[in-house]
Amino acid sequence: MTQDLAPSVRPAAASPSEAASETEGWWRSAVIYQVYVRSFADSDGDGIGDLRGIRERLPYLAELGVDAVWLTPFYASPQADGGYDVADYRAVDPLFGELSDADDLVREAHRLGLRVIVDIVPNHTSDQHTWFRAALAGRESGPERERYHFRPGRGAAGELPPNDWESVFGGPAWTRTARADGTPGEWYLHLFAPEQPDLNWENQEVREEFESVLRFWLDLGVDGFRIDVAHGMVKAAGLPDIGLSEQAKLIGAQVLPFFDQDGVHEIHRAWRRLLDSYPGERVGVAEAWAPTSERLALYVRPDELHQAFNFQFLTCDWDAAAMRTVIDESLAATLSVGAPTTWVLSNHDVVRHTTRYGGGRRGLARARAAALLMLALPGSAYVYQGEELGLPEVVDLPDEVRQDPAFFRGDGQDGTRDGCRVPIPWSGEAAPYGFGPGGSWLPQPEQWAELSVAAQSGDPRSTLELYRSALALRHELPGLGDGEMTWLEAPEGVLAFSRPGLVCTLNTRDGEVAMPVPGRPVLATAALEFTGGTVRIPSDSCVWWAV
Repeated sequence: MTQDLAPSVRPAAASPSEAASETEGWWRSAVIYQVYVRSFADSDGDGIGDLRGIRERLPYLAELGVDAVWLTPFYASPQADGGYDVADYRAVDPLFGELSDADDLVREAHRLGLRVIVDIVPNHTSDQHTWFRAALAGRESGPERERYHFRPGRGAAGELPPNDWESVFGGPAWTRTARADGTPGEWYLHLFAPEQPDLNWENQEVREEFESVLRFWLDLGVDGFRIDVAHGMVKAAGLPDIGLSEQAKLIGAQVLPFFDQDGVHEIHRAWRRLLDSYPGERVGVAEAWAPTSERLALYVRPDELHQAFNFQFLTCDWDAAAMRTVIDESLAATLSVGAPTTWVLSNHDVVRHTTRYGGGRRGLARARAAALLMLALPGSAYVYQGEELGLPEVVDLPDEVRQDPAFFRGDGQDGTRDGCRVPIPWSGEAAPYGFGPGGSWLPQPEQWAELSVAAQSGDPRSTLELYRSALALRHELPGLGDGEMTWLEAPEGVLAFSRPGLVCTLNTRDGEVAMPVPGRPVLATAALEFTGGTVRIPSDSCVWWAV
């Protein structure tokens, strides 16, 4: 009993420009595929993924059955943090192509029925941005510095940072400048790398500039924005001390004076008004870390953003009771504001869930089961590139190839983000596995030949075909996507819930479980055994049943 029970062909998708009545509220049920631009497909042989490579692979994503594509930053950047240090928000970095390549990609995606969401990075710029260079060249307390957070230091000679804030990447969140004569000057705030100075969103010029940037890309045709650090743009008045160390571990656990301040919501309401002024239901997606589901729901109130990633679900352990609690709290919080819940299992900043769930055969089994669980839950879902292949985290990258800035700072994030960013395998028996005509910017494991798209395509037991079948069913069965669900009675360690016309059962126990057959099996992650009206569901597996 495997996923080949399900139909393997997805109905043709309508273009985003067609039939507005058919696509109204598309984001409430959408499955959105995250492309980490550097690691998806390389068209020119330099070992780095690019926009033309993505465009050439769009038919794969249309066949996979997703509804939209989210692209990580491809803007002009010194690449101090993988493009999240933007020097020019209206230009494509030569690493990734030209502006015409972005235009071609959006047009081709729309032709294939795919929407395109692009990253926007409003919390900080690159230190090579013209604004920051002007700030360093200008006088202290000058107007150029008002776009950022410059402050005099503490101590007798200003030798101490202005407060005790720590960078998410480790070390102080402040770097001291030097005056023209070489003497030490003011400090500037950077919640991430020193090459990423934080913008001051109390400055009207900053707000006007980003409205212009959003309009630039909306006019080009993008369907929305994933907002990086959507919780961080506003800082508490007076920039007060926190009084605690290891502050990176507090993110998502409590409100901090630099994260999840109430003032961010005014900005998001203004952006929602801008998005609503464009046709075609353009959307805003918050990357927001909040300490509770209720605070996260504030980002998706009717007059704010459309979606917010559910990191509580992503970080939940493989435990049925814990999963049910997170699901209940998430659905209750978003229902209170009339928004859908947005589920996610992996992304470019966390260890891939195949490895988080234990690695090896067990980790893969759990990852496959979690995928069916996620795709059966009410709301929208995100798929990170390669998770449909069952890719594990690459945990043995040599130090000399690492590029994550947190790896080099050492006392903030764990510095292991490179392991989930290794370029994905497309075909062939040896690296770079069809990634491009050259090598790959991070080395790919030898074992990935059997995990490539070509190796898994057509194999009814593969993870790729599981995702293709699940996404096809998600489009064909009216009870999936946004809507209601009801929990059903189930043994300890098992989750069971119903959607209109469907029942989903997930077994997280160490052994198989016997249950009454709830309906006709249409998709399963492992073989099932039937005896009369009873079914034996293996450990770490999930089943969809038509009822």
